Amino acid sequence: MARNKRESGHGPSGMSPWIIAAALLAGGLSACGGEAIPKQYLKQADTDVTLTQLSKNREAYQDRVVILGGVIAMGQEVDGRLWFWVKNRPLDADYVPHIPVTNEGPEAGHYWVVAERDKVPPGYSDWARLTVVGRVIGSQTGREGQTTGEEVVLSALYLKGWDRRMGGYGIRETDDSGGAGSAAGPRGVLKNSSQ
Repeated sequence: MARNKRESGHGPSGMSPWIIAAALLAGGLSACGGEAIPKQYLKQADTDVTLTQLSKNREAYQDRVVILGGVIAMGQEVDGRLWFWVKNRPLDADYVPHIPVTNEGPEAGHYWVVAERDKVPPGYSDWARLTVVGRVIGSQTGREGQTTGEEVVLSALYLKGWDRRMGGYGIRETDDSGGAGSAAGPRGVLKNSSQ
């Protein structure tokens, strides 16, 4: 005698209630995970701008707000401001930076981010990746022997530091000395709406 779906422990779609519950829980957790960038910054930004576009036509983007991804290659403090030299990383649809397909060409370049020191969390050096919302304020000469020409400078409005484990990103990047960095926990966010 055939068992009906209710007797077999399956829902109307024929799926186990445990599978349905797991799917709902996973969907709820990802929805609660938060967004990479708050809506107020998305409304201000040119969301489709790439480093290649900025590098080729800096003047056209002067004083405009853009969103880029990257990895902090170097950080230094000058007059109460942190200057980050950032290796570009392409952003996905959720504004999470990822390792590029190739390490050549303009998208594999660098840019500068400047932020007030007191607005950046102390654990920023542990960030594996970075999403930057910043205003284009000019250009700066790149690091001697590592780049050629001028590189874009962004004044940070919002920074999101990413843990090495977030977003399905399990590859550990090496630091400037060639060694792998240590794993880090989730870090804070800079919110700078005064600029």
